[in-house]
Amino acid sequence: MIKLDIVNAVVQRTNIPRSKAEQAVETVFDALKNALGRGQRIELRRFGVFNVKPRKTGIGRNPRTGQQVSIQPGRAVRFKPGKELQAL
Repeated sequence: MIKLDIVNAVVQRTNIPRSKAEQAVETVFDALKNALGRGQRIELRRFGVFNVKPRKTGIGRNPRTGQQVSIQPGRAVRFKPGKELQAL
């Protein structure tokens, strides 16, 4: 599924113009992205939880050359599905 599929589902269920549906979907995605960028937790009931967790520094390997590469510390987005989503 891609973003266009989500927009089409919104158009079919709500009978609003496609431009308004695109704007609504884009607004929701921007709000989610901005919240995660600030390190906030996003909880969508019956769907799941998005968290931003710190990623440790470490040593990795380049799979092509086998050369060791240092991995910088950073942040990673994690998703934990809700019970209803896990039941699928």
